[in-house]
Amino acid sequence: MLAVRLPVDIEKRLDALAKATGRSKSFYVREAILEYLEDLEDIYLAEEVLVRVRRGEERTYPIEEVEKRLGLAD
Repeated sequence: MLAVRLPVDIEKRLDALAKATGRSKSFYVREAILEYLEDLEDIYLAEEVLVRVRRGEERTYPIEEVEKRLGLAD
């Protein structure tokens, strides 16, 4: 379990949203954290790939080549 203190203005907004939608504040806090975690995980993975590309350990492909290989080119 995790306890989080929120600034009053955010707490009020969360209360209003929960009341307007009939969902719990916990629901929205969970959803927000999950969304943010997914973004952070994506950023972390992208940064790892960028490091490998800069080291020459991973190759990049122009979009035209990818489209051609996948049969998407016009």
